[in-house]
Amino acid sequence: MLIQKFKDIPIVLGSQSPRRKELLQKMGFDFQVIVKETDEHFDAQQSPHEIVEHIAIHKMLGFDSDTFYDTLVITADTVVVYKDEILGKPREKKEAFQMLRKLQGDRHEVFTAVALQYQGCVKSFVETTAVEFYPLSEEEIDYYIKNYNPFDKAGSYGIQEWLGYTGIKTITGSYDNVVGLPTARLYQEMKKL
Repeated sequence: MLIQKFKDIPIVLGSQSPRRKELLQKMGFDFQVIVKETDEHFDAQQSPHEIVEHIAIHKMLGFDSDTFYDTLVITADTVVVYKDEILGKPREKKEAFQMLRKLQGDRHEVFTAVALQYQGCVKSFVETTAVEFYPLSEEEIDYYIKNYNPFDKAGSYGIQEWLGYTGIKTITGSYDNVVGLPTARLYQEMKKL
C-alpha cells in the first residue's frame, strides 16, 4: 500500500495553506511544511491550465534538487476562472465583494496544479472542477466576507465554509480540488513515482 511505501520517505509540503496541510494529513501521510518565497507572476496570455502549472512548478524550483533528492516535495497552486478572467486572492473587502458578486448565480472553474519532485524527477498535473453558485444577495455576500476570511482564498471563497454549505448549487469534479489539493489524483500520481 502507498502509505507503507512512503513511511520511510520524507515528504515536504511546499505550501503554507492550512487547507492543503489538512487534506494531506487526511490522506494519512507524515510530512513537514517548508515554504520557499516564490514570485507568482505569470504571463496573462497563457491559459489558466498553463498559469497554475507554471506557478506550481516555479514553487518547486525553490527546493534544491540535491538537498531534497530523497525527499518527495509537493507544491501546488489554485486559481478560480470566471468567463476567462482569473480571480486570484482578493486584497481587500471591496475586491472580495466584487469577485463573489460575479460568481453568484453562475458557473466558474477551479484549476489546481500540483508539482511533485522526487529523486531528480519532476512531474506535474492540473485538475479542473466546475462549480455553480445559487444566486446570492448582497447581504449574504457581505455576511460571508465579515464572518469568514476570503483574503487567503482564490476567488474569495472557501467551499468548506459557510458560503460553500449554503451557496453551492452544483459541483462537477473533485471537491478537494476546490479546497486546494486534488487528493485522489495526487494519490494516483504518487503511485507512479
